[in-house]
Amino acid sequence: MFSKKIIVFFCLGLLVLPMYAQTVKVKKEKTRVKNEYADGFEVELQGTSEEVESSLTKLMKSFGKSKTVENYIVVSEPLIREKKYTTPVYGVNKQVGNIISAWVGFNSDDFSKNDQETLNNDLEKIVYDFGVNFYREKIQKQIDESVRAATTVQRQQQRLQTQNKNLNTKIEDNKREKIQLEKSIEKNRVELETLTKQLEKNKKDQDSVAVAGDQINKVLDLQREKQRKVN
Repeated sequence: MFSKKIIVFFCLGLLVLPMYAQTVKVKKEKTRVKNEYADGFEVELQGTSEEVESSLTKLMKSFGKSKTVENYIVVSEPLIREKKYTTPVYGVNKQVGNIISAWVGFNSDDFSKNDQETLNNDLEKIVYDFGVNFYREKIQKQIDESVRAATTVQRQQQRLQTQNKNLNTKIEDNKREKIQLEKSIEKNRVELETLTKQLEKNKKDQDSVAVAGDQINKVLDLQREKQRKVN
């Protein structure tokens, strides 16, 4: 049952959620990949390492066939913004203390100047969009949870309203039955008094009839005796 305590705890949980708009900031950052420093873009995210890693993995798969090597994800022949590259891009889920971030980048030595410029522009936008979508999806999960909770509360309200209606109906039925029972009890009391009086009268009538019967029997005895004496 969805109790009042659960509703209270859920509401308190809503109060601790940040009510301000989340700002996504992307910065250009070098990250060590395969014993070398690669250029790329990094975004700090408020979430668990598992959440960031899962989202980053999905992002890297959107570029093409990916695989995880040591502490990074690599896509050997990425397709980025409809442009195919023959050299890899990398993704790294980073955590320093309580700060968790996602980084996407490439080894500049593997790309031409033009490709570097294009890739830098594209990756900066992609990482920014990635951060925005990360928070939107995270908030959507909270919205879904709130909708489920609201639906549960609504169903509970409907159940209680139906229960209230049924209880009121039973109370009214009980009241009517009580009135009928009270009338029956009163009728029974009157009938009992009447029958009791009739019983007492019946006893008196029986006594009177018995006396009369005795007297008649005595008269009969006298008459029969008198009849025998006739000669």
